[in-house]
Amino acid sequence: MDRSQNPPEKSVMLQHQPPPAYQDNTAAYPPYYPGQSVLQGAYAQGPHPGQAVVSVQPTVFVTAAPLVNPLPDYLGYSIFTMLCCCLPLGIAALIFSISTRNANQNGQRELAEKNSEKARTLNHVAVGLGIVCLVLVITIQVVMFKNAYNYNYKYRNYN
Repeated sequence: MDRSQNPPEKSVMLQHQPPPAYQDNTAAYPPYYPGQSVLQGAYAQGPHPGQAVVSVQPTVFVTAAPLVNPLPDYLGYSIFTMLCCCLPLGIAALIFSISTRNANQNGQRELAEKNSEKARTLNHVAVGLGIVCLVLVITIQVVMFKNAYNYNYKYRNYN
C-alpha cells in the first residue's frame, strides 16, 4: 500500500492529545473540592444569583388505624371447613377470611363487613355440604351392608 493514497487520519488519532481545558462552572454552582467542609445551619448554602428558590414540602404519610371493634374473620372456621368438610369452598372461605383480617387492620370497615359475610356464608355452605355428603355415605354403606347380608343369608340357606 502506498502511504500517499491513505490520508494520515490514523496517525492523527495515535498522537497524544492534551485533555480539553477546564470550563468554568456554567450552572452557577459554587465549586466543590473533595475534603471541603459543607456549611450547615443558619449559614447553609443558599440560592445563587439567577437561580429560583425551590422549597420542598415534607412528605406526609396517611395511614389508617385498625378498627376499634374489628369484625369476625372466621379464620378458624374456614380452616376447619377446608380440612374437614369441603375443600374448594373452604379455600374460598379462607381467602375471604384473610381479606377480612387485612381490611380490619387497614381500617376499611365496609370491605371487612362484605368479606366477613362472604366467609361466613361460604363456611355455612361448606359445612352443610359436608354433613349432606357424610349422611349420604353412611346411608349408602348401611344399604350396601344390609344388601350384602341379605344376599349371603339368602344363598346360604339354599345350599
